[in-house]
Amino acid sequence: MVRRSIVHGFEAMHVEALVASAFFLLFLVIGGSAQPLVPAIITFGDSSVDVGNNDYLHTIFKANCPPYGRDFKNHVATGRFCNGKLATDITAETLGFTSYAPAYLSPQASGKNLLIGANFASAASGYYDDTANLYHAIPLSQQLYYYKQYQSKLAKVAGYSQASSIISGALYIVSSGSSDFLQNYYINPYLYKMYTPDQFSSILIGIYSKFIKDLYILGARKIGVTSLPPFGCVPAAITLFGHGSNQCVSRLNQDAKNFNWKLNATTISLSMQLPNLTIVVFDIYEPFYDLVTAPSKQGFFEARRGCCGTGTIETTTLLCNRKSIGTCPNATGYVFWDSVHPSEAANQVLANTLITQGINLVI
Repeated sequence: MVRRSIVHGFEAMHVEALVASAFFLLFLVIGGSAQPLVPAIITFGDSSVDVGNNDYLHTIFKANCPPYGRDFKNHVATGRFCNGKLATDITAETLGFTSYAPAYLSPQASGKNLLIGANFASAASGYYDDTANLYHAIPLSQQLYYYKQYQSKLAKVAGYSQASSIISGALYIVSSGSSDFLQNYYINPYLYKMYTPDQFSSILIGIYSKFIKDLYILGARKIGVTSLPPFGCVPAAITLFGHGSNQCVSRLNQDAKNFNWKLNATTISLSMQLPNLTIVVFDIYEPFYDLVTAPSKQGFFEARRGCCGTGTIETTTLLCNRKSIGTCPNATGYVFWDSVHPSEAANQVLANTLITQGINLVI
């Protein structure tokens, strides 16, 4: 981690200065009692931000046994699709949280634990509900329903007034869309023949727009949404769609960029339509692409295969497990943990980006 901070010295110092300033201002306002910069973090999306909801579902997309979580606190597999922390975990720590908002389906999502938020994300979910339904994951519409349940539970724990304050002051994170393409559109003959990639992305954007409006109606005022990554560069995509090439699949990356263009335009429109809404698109495409195409600049040495197993098609405990052959002893030099998901070291780089781009959401 230190070497990456050195490589990105100026950027890291800039981020730390902004966050430190925010902490200092908050310290003065509340009289010296340090508190997180937002009261809660509420998360929706897919495996990039799932902290264990899929552990409680009948789905193949689980990360609930080693080596997942081997570098996490107490070396426990929590359901995170990583060897350690997700980018959102690191972001939560940066914002001053000492614990993470629980997976909503877990036993921990009760009582005072709800005061710091909840995580509704589900691996293999997407904007398109049928994507989640294919894999028995939690569709985005169901995640929103669970959020409404959460609001009722929060009011019982905190009282209506404090619950309303938490809801309006919370940071909302939405991270979705990759599964819609990689685990549905590209392998679904019906969708692929029915829609062009551009048409399908427009459908997803329409769902995204409605979802943000629904969140707004329910009280959300600070929303950060991640762009699509260059999913044509993930090892699984290169294996499945690269036709023997060892390079990023450019047509897939172009689809991601096209979606991101629409996402940015729609987000600007939403910010103009909805009063008092602060909404930011976290551009992870460029920093992730830089990681994959020039890993050595950030202190990494492997970006074509993941640490776990062969790193070419492993995305769940079915192929990334304690018996996986060839799992690397140290993941810090690997951009990918398995064939799709970043390692904790890569998530640290992405988290720096989230904080930089989303500073207006928390100060």
